[in-house]
Amino acid sequence: MGRIAAASLIGTAIEFFDFYVYGTAAALVLGPLFFPGFSPLAGTLAAFGTFAVGFVARPLGSVLFGHVGDRYGRRPVLFASLLLTGCATVAVGCLPTYATLGIAAPVLLLLLRFLQGLGLGGEWGGAVLLTAEHAPEGRRALWASFPQIGPSVGFLLANGVMLGLTAGLSDAEFRSWGWRVPFWAAGLLAAGGLLLRSSLAETPQFEELSASGRRAGAPLTEVVRDHWRLVLLTAGALAVGYAVFYAVSTWALAYGTGRLGLSGPVMLGCVMAAVAVMGAATPFAALLADRWGRRTLCLAGCAGCALWMFPMVALLHTARPALMFLGFLGALLAFITMFAVVSAYLPELYEPRVRCTGAAVGYNLAGVLGGALTPLAATALSEGGSGPPWGVAAYLTLVALVSLGCFALLPETLPARTAAKEPAPA
Repeated sequence: MGRIAAASLIGTAIEFFDFYVYGTAAALVLGPLFFPGFSPLAGTLAAFGTFAVGFVARPLGSVLFGHVGDRYGRRPVLFASLLLTGCATVAVGCLPTYATLGIAAPVLLLLLRFLQGLGLGGEWGGAVLLTAEHAPEGRRALWASFPQIGPSVGFLLANGVMLGLTAGLSDAEFRSWGWRVPFWAAGLLAAGGLLLRSSLAETPQFEELSASGRRAGAPLTEVVRDHWRLVLLTAGALAVGYAVFYAVSTWALAYGTGRLGLSGPVMLGCVMAAVAVMGAATPFAALLADRWGRRTLCLAGCAGCALWMFPMVALLHTARPALMFLGFLGALLAFITMFAVVSAYLPELYEPRVRCTGAAVGYNLAGVLGGALTPLAATALSEGGSGPPWGVAAYLTLVALVSLGCFALLPETLPARTAAKEPAPA
């Protein structure tokens, strides 16, 4: 289990490194380089628009790779998704800007971002099922939480590189070539991830399905026909997690450097410190889920998000690093209380024959609802006025309340003996 969990964590860290590098670059530099004829606000919105395309592609990737995972095994998904995302990310780093290619530059940027999202849409389902289906029942949430640490590690790697580059290079150097370095580094990381995953075994549950001839012939058809309500509820429930995370990691970065006049290293430092604490807290939230229930932790995290959005925005607007860190930390701890659990919760909600498709589609559809729209909506809502952007806080609170209602309609999946506080097996 240790080797399987490590391979899943490292793989998701690499995939999310690729994804987050783009988000940080969109907030800091892609607007003027690929949309130079736009105003600063319009350029940022256009860059966030290409950012959103990655989220639109993720459900499509979950359909494509979910079919592979349910028909041919979880293991092939891990290779194909990592290879696709890595190649697309390296290509972004090699892409000439508008000054060289004209309109072809933003069009190609859009295409590569779509391919990034397509690969990431398959990665989550493959990595989570690899650990969840190998894990012992009484510790499933704990072991399945390791892929959920990967996004924190990927974020810290991506933004650590960006922080070093913005601090060590002049603005002209960063805009000329420095921003490309993390995208090039993705190629080396992907190669290492592929090598690590080459020795992993297929999951016992899929081998059992394959031996019994009960694999789904058309997984997406079965999911749409038999589990459509579950897909919609999980997408609505998880939307708040995406909204909160990308409000902190992407919109707040652009708001702090643009509206508040803070430096990129200061904003990146505040967000990275909060993400580091969040990553460390992930397995502890999963342990609570193994003890008290998946749905219970999800409801608590969702309620925490609803209560913390106005304080977070107020603390951000102070422009004081310590207070901004506190605002970000409260939001991300509420977020991870949910998302440390969903890697065990979602697979348990679906039957094994369509699990890869169903869980991944619900998870990534939430990304469209929460992650794709939030930087765009928050940027528009925070424009104008001199006070804190309360419209952003109201928007995030509304999303949290909708997600809370969706979680309330989902069942608990923790076995009764564990939920009844009997000792879980070691």
